[in-house]
Amino acid sequence: MKFCIFGAGAIGGYLGVQLSLAGNDVTLIARGKNLEAIRKDGMKLLIDDEERVAKDVIATDNTEEAGPQDYVIVATKAHQAYESAHQIPPLLGPETAVVTAMNGVPWWYFYKHGNTDQPRTLDSVDPEGLQWKSIGPERAIGCVVFPATELIGPGVVKHVYGDKFTLGEPDGSLSDRVQALSTALIEAGLQAPIRDNIRDDIWKKLWGNLCFNPVSALTHATLDIVTMDPGTRAICRKMMLEGQEIGEKLGVHFRIDVDQRIEGAAKVGAHRTSMLTDLLKGRLMEIDALVAAVQELGRMTGVDTPYIDTVLALVQQRARVAGLYH
Repeated sequence: MKFCIFGAGAIGGYLGVQLSLAGNDVTLIARGKNLEAIRKDGMKLLIDDEERVAKDVIATDNTEEAGPQDYVIVATKAHQAYESAHQIPPLLGPETAVVTAMNGVPWWYFYKHGNTDQPRTLDSVDPEGLQWKSIGPERAIGCVVFPATELIGPGVVKHVYGDKFTLGEPDGSLSDRVQALSTALIEAGLQAPIRDNIRDDIWKKLWGNLCFNPVSALTHATLDIVTMDPGTRAICRKMMLEGQEIGEKLGVHFRIDVDQRIEGAAKVGAHRTSMLTDLLKGRLMEIDALVAAVQELGRMTGVDTPYIDTVLALVQQRARVAGLYH
């Protein structure tokens, strides 16, 4: 089976190594020093006190060299996926599926949602419907990423915890292609359950990212402090309740309540969120797919979002001042 990992960073590198060592044909789309290292020494994964190396991978920054694939797994951040959408078409054959292995509200969210097939794009994650038009929502498979990994050097990924990639078709069907993808991931040593409503799982993770990420970026506090300090916990709770009202209006079922979700995050401990890490490392911050998209959905559904609006405005300004937000 042919896989292209678009974005061979922390998650993409992890997936690439596991899939390659399981016998799949893997192409890694990378750039810069990361690309140079992979070409020279293979993609390395440090996991369970073991170094695993995938040497039989193709590494390139040119998707035309890679050609059509069975699956393209987009493992970048949402804004990077949008900016790179023009690079995806050379990877697409007649049956190629595009797996969105990233955080936040996906660009295909309203495909096969509700009673209409009319295109309904989100300006916050897909301005002018660029990905909708250039990739096509019919190719999309949803993927919620739960592992924590870190790119600790060019071509080297360290696995921290977790191995679950939850999958689902936008229409909830148990298609041949999603079953084949799940099987390939399981054979690669990963958990890959298939859901009949992937949007519920997207919201389960989004629910926390919506508040924990921007609050941590604003305060520089780790997850344990954000969730247990009375002040920041209260702000997060209000944001999550606004998000829950939006999600429920869109048909999402929340399987746990807000306090259980916060307690679950607190158990992770002194963890830096991805948004705080990006701020500290001077990388563009992933704000739109995690927060602005929820605000946009609130406008669509008629839900007032005063707490989301306030925190979003503050974190956008913080990122602009640092030169890390367009």
